[in-house]
Amino acid sequence: MSWKWEYAFGAEEVARTAPVGFLAEVELKADELVRAAETLHIHGQAHDGVDPRGGDVIVPGGMFTYQVVVRSERIYVVQITYLGF
Repeated sequence: MSWKWEYAFGAEEVARTAPVGFLAEVELKADELVRAAETLHIHGQAHDGVDPRGGDVIVPGGMFTYQVVVRSERIYVVQITYLGF
């Protein structure tokens, strides 16, 4: 398995209606988070500790909230907030 990111919960529904440019910014930052997690947690599936705390990321037009699940080697985008700025 390799690290990936995906939308979770209601974020997937919001992604269907958000502007394309905003979603492109979210996806760029999510890709960066994947690369960072992949570097930090080389043996993700063997991890038996507590998952690291997720966080909020501000992007042009809004923000998103993510969670890291090391054993699944996933970054989950759990909430998207489009503010239109």
